[in-house]
Amino acid sequence: MDSMPKDLKPDPFLLSTLRTNILVSFSVLKVSGMRKAQVCLGIIVFLIIYNYWFLYLPYLTWLYFDWQTPEQGGRRSEWVRNWAIWRYFKDYFPIHLIKTWDLDPSHNYIFGFHPHGVLVVGAFGNFCTNYSAFKELFPGFTSYLHVLPYWFRCPLFREYLMSSGPVSVSKKSVSHVLSKEGGGNISVIVLGGAEESLDAHPGKFTLFIRQRKGFVKIALTHGAYLVPVFSFGENELFKQVSNPEGSWLRNVQEKLQKIMGFALPLFHARGIFQYNFGLIPYRKPIHTVVGRPIPVRQTLNPTSEQIEELHQTYMEELRKLFEEHKGKYGIPENETLIFR
Repeated sequence: MDSMPKDLKPDPFLLSTLRTNILVSFSVLKVSGMRKAQVCLGIIVFLIIYNYWFLYLPYLTWLYFDWQTPEQGGRRSEWVRNWAIWRYFKDYFPIHLIKTWDLDPSHNYIFGFHPHGVLVVGAFGNFCTNYSAFKELFPGFTSYLHVLPYWFRCPLFREYLMSSGPVSVSKKSVSHVLSKEGGGNISVIVLGGAEESLDAHPGKFTLFIRQRKGFVKIALTHGAYLVPVFSFGENELFKQVSNPEGSWLRNVQEKLQKIMGFALPLFHARGIFQYNFGLIPYRKPIHTVVGRPIPVRQTLNPTSEQIEELHQTYMEELRKLFEEHKGKYGIPENETLIFR
């Protein structure tokens, strides 16, 4: 029984592909969060129903005193950020981080991340794991990906989420990061939010930015430089059921978003063994391009005119970033950003 016949040996390439697909499908569930949050909540309910008080009472007591942590810089774990699964996750698409301008580590920054896409894969892969080029490209900086406060209200799941680095997107949380002395801190905010995910269709570049001015005000208040970031390929990972403005589906999605605080895009892509249907994202490259920083002078009480002026400057820089780099990533010359 020396070894199996050559024609019966598994193909190393097929094994590698299968392993990658399975790991990516697992990691996508981790990034999306919804199912993980439901499982964590179910565990707590189970412990309460069956009266495992010696488990849930200490945790809930600790949770009470730890409630504000997501707004105070979070609690990241380098061990979690170094999990090998994130390397497979990054290499599957693959995810690339591109720097176009040097940043001064004596300042704090707000990275405006666009577009949201369905699952914000580029933002997570680049700023919440240690397998991106972030540390090499931006030495001396610490990034904080701000996400919906909703996710930190779910027991157990909040611990897992914080371990990768995300913090709340509340005003208090962003202010905490930008108030740190000495500089070198980056608040990464997905400015389009949940609403933008409903327009995350392949080949579309619709950004919900015109009414998003809170980040500008907080940048002025803290003197944080603004940096537009565009993630090319983010909208190519999934297909969505058609949901144009005014359709019954879009109306339902928007109503649910207002009730729950997050959107529910009906998306699909490929499976593990076939490419026709499934929830594993398509294997499309993601190029997250970090643009030129916009200097911001600290203004403790900015006027509406100052906010509007800086907001216009930001949108112009974002459009320039897109136009300068779209040709490199296969976007036709006639395509442009649509600001809503």
